[in-house]
Amino acid sequence: MDNGLQELFLDELKDLYHAEHQVLKSLPKMAKAATAPELQKAFETHLRQTETQIDRLERVFKMMNTPPKGKRCKGMEGIIEEGKEALEEDFAPPVLDAALVASAQRVEHYEMAGYGTLCAFAKILGHNEAAKLLQETLDEEQSTEKLLTMLAQSHINQQAARPA
Repeated sequence: MDNGLQELFLDELKDLYHAEHQVLKSLPKMAKAATAPELQKAFETHLRQTETQIDRLERVFKMMNTPPKGKRCKGMEGIIEEGKEALEEDFAPPVLDAALVASAQRVEHYEMAGYGTLCAFAKILGHNEAAKLLQETLDEEQSTEKLLTMLAQSHINQQAARPA
């Protein structure tokens, strides 16, 4: 099999490993800042999922006989930095919740792109067990994004649109 694709697979794996650790650090801050109880709960639930996702990535590293090690993920750094900026704004609580959802959705879409790519690479390289683990995480990321969309559309954005 093409050694170049295997190297790219490992490089992307390291990138996502670092990205997930960044998410793990930011989720408690987002949960604390959220004012809508359902949004707080969504962030807390995703924090636990992220811990499990990191464990899965470590299992994939083990399958590849590679020590689990991150490679600085500048993409996630930028997304999280933008999210931090929203926390520093003087938004009314409902507007802050809408900003948190927007930030979290950017994170989810970045992760979905990464996991989708890793799944495709794993399948092509014949790493079927790794592909299953990565797909499990991709499914969770997609579910989280759908939950965030539902929260935004059902009430968070409407509350943010109301005059203070």
